[in-house]
Amino acid sequence: MVSIDLGSNTIRGIEIECNTLKKVAEYEKIVKTADNLHKTGCISDEAVERIINAIGEMRNHLNLEHGVKAVTTEAIRRAKNGLKVINLIKNTTGIEFQIIDGKKEAYYTLLAVVSRLEKLKFKAKKFILVDIGGGSTELIFFNNNKVNVKSFPIGIVTIAQKYKTKDNIIENLPSEMDDIKYFIDEYYKVAEKPEIFISTAGTPTTVAAMKLGMNYKTYDANRINGVFLQKEDLKEQMERLLSLDEKSRQELVGVGREDLIVAGILIFRYLYDLLGFDKACVVDDGLREGVAIAECKQLNIDEIFH
Repeated sequence: MVSIDLGSNTIRGIEIECNTLKKVAEYEKIVKTADNLHKTGCISDEAVERIINAIGEMRNHLNLEHGVKAVTTEAIRRAKNGLKVINLIKNTTGIEFQIIDGKKEAYYTLLAVVSRLEKLKFKAKKFILVDIGGGSTELIFFNNNKVNVKSFPIGIVTIAQKYKTKDNIIENLPSEMDDIKYFIDEYYKVAEKPEIFISTAGTPTTVAAMKLGMNYKTYDANRINGVFLQKEDLKEQMERLLSLDEKSRQELVGVGREDLIVAGILIFRYLYDLLGFDKACVVDDGLREGVAIAECKQLNIDEIFH
């Protein structure tokens, strides 16, 4: 079974063996789907070309001939030419992407994270899961299988490209994240604070990798899963990143991500404050893993959580 997640910055694919749910192979590449989306409202021709080329490369790593489930998220959801892009990709590559809404995206991600937490033998029955993507951020309050979820159109690509500099991002984040603050405050009025803060997606996994001495090429998801990041770790790694020249930053976090991770860290740090936590547990598994698990188990993702 192969699942593909076309995100706002990265395309990620994974092939798993359904009987054991073990990973057979994986692929990811930065394609900058949402590049300049905040200005034009459209996916650019250059981005479409990068996506099509990446799918061509993916064929060398994953079996795309049968059993493929492909989904795409906020950038295509938001783009005025989203459907046109989906059709062009299908006609060129044979891969048909399904545009999923923020709630379904969160459910798939939650399925993958719950599966990983079980493997890590985490006992928490109440947690907050945050997925900081390129074009959107999902907050998922999980309380003994009851779920309160919301997706917000705030991501590392859109924030980085809109505000350009670290200082501008810091100045504007409170207003950009006001809806997130309201959602958290309203939840805390009627429910207990979760036992643990869990984070997934590129920003937390990259910071965790930096903390453990890895770079983009030496990244190992097995070492990342279950790592805790203190709020101070975010400041320390951001300062380290900013102290490097462009080439060194690219080697550390990947070409095409060097200017985005700072925006991601600033969003991430602000969430620590809004949620009232000083540490977060990092999980590498996300949307692509959740889609694969759901397909293998023939689960209706909308019926699993409530």
